[in-house]
Amino acid sequence: MRRVLALCAFAGIATTVFAAPASAAGYYVIRWENTGICQVWNEDLRYKPFQWGVSTYKVVSKPLPTFTAASDLQIKLRAERKCTL
Repeated sequence: MRRVLALCAFAGIATTVFAAPASAAGYYVIRWENTGICQVWNEDLRYKPFQWGVSTYKVVSKPLPTFTAASDLQIKLRAERKCTL
């Protein structure tokens, strides 16, 4: 019984250790050049934002660990008038 409990505890800890890097997604704030709108972007998404014509974007932040941190930065940039929305 102790062995089974120890094995389950070890498996739970190992799963947490291996799952942590996978869930540490990087979020960025990007700014669209033609409109000035800032957007939170997740780097785990399969495709990058679609650019066409004059609609290009620029990454304006370093990678942030959570969506909340990226959203807070977006709000700060809006307050500083570096973003329009």
